[in-house]
Amino acid sequence: MHIETLKVFCDIVESGSFSYAASQNFVTQSAVSQQVRSLEEKYDCRLIERGRAGVKPTPAGQMLYHASKEIVQRYLDLENRLREIGSVVAGSIRVGTVYSVGLHELPPFLSEFLRSYPAVNLHLEYLRSNRIYEDLLEGKIDLGVVAYPAKRGQIVTVPFREDELVLVVPADSALARNGRISVAELAGQNLVGYERDVPTRKACDRILRDHGVKPLYVMEFDNIETIKRAVEIGQGLAIVPRMAVELEAERGTLRIVEFIEGTFARPLAIIYKRGRELSPAVRKFIEVLTTSRDGPERHEAADSGRNSRHEKAEKPSA
Repeated sequence: MHIETLKVFCDIVESGSFSYAASQNFVTQSAVSQQVRSLEEKYDCRLIERGRAGVKPTPAGQMLYHASKEIVQRYLDLENRLREIGSVVAGSIRVGTVYSVGLHELPPFLSEFLRSYPAVNLHLEYLRSNRIYEDLLEGKIDLGVVAYPAKRGQIVTVPFREDELVLVVPADSALARNGRISVAELAGQNLVGYERDVPTRKACDRILRDHGVKPLYVMEFDNIETIKRAVEIGQGLAIVPRMAVELEAERGTLRIVEFIEGTFARPLAIIYKRGRELSPAVRKFIEVLTTSRDGPERHEAADSGRNSRHEKAEKPSA
């Protein structure tokens, strides 16, 4: 029996999905099905049941899962130790993150990492924040990259960087003329925001409450891309991470408006399960995220562009 087959079986049980297990192990879904069939033929019993509720292990499958999980983990730990001795950075990394970070903060770091360590298979998955913490604790992912990291005893938090929250308005909005606005001026304005359980939404609501503004949300979404589209067509205004709207601002489909009160920072962090032995590949990935030059250079470029736009906003006739 191959260790890889046991790992695939564990991924099926943990996720309840053949397709998820296939993506995690870089094989096709048909290959996953074949591996399950081979296990069932070997032990002459049904290991997986499919039903309306999804994929679940039978009692025999549950027994195999618990034994296999320990075997797979010991094998992975052994691989990590051997790679450390041989200075080989290879294997797979599973990273969970939210859309705004994965699409607009991580790309330069991912490119640098994959250039430096081409033998590593990096799987990036977009998840809600609460799901990232759950998947870390269950061992479904190796790392998470989140905004407003929560303090949890079972989770290690490594500071990554800070983004800035800004107001975005439709390109033709009168609010964009001066390029700056007081938070108090948002009273009575229609807002488009994240859903209520999203950490960035909670932070936006705190900012509004601290300045005496009762939020008036007309639309709520679970991802930044839909929020931007809603603002572009005039459904309302939105408080969002600056990096997530730089491209639209450059194209002129949205306008960024800064707050007179100053900068509202959005902290980002890398998280992983406490006590888990990190593979060389995972440690190198954390190293790239926390020491890479690409990030600071990108923010310097963004700051330069921001200053240019701000000057133009203050002098619309120029």
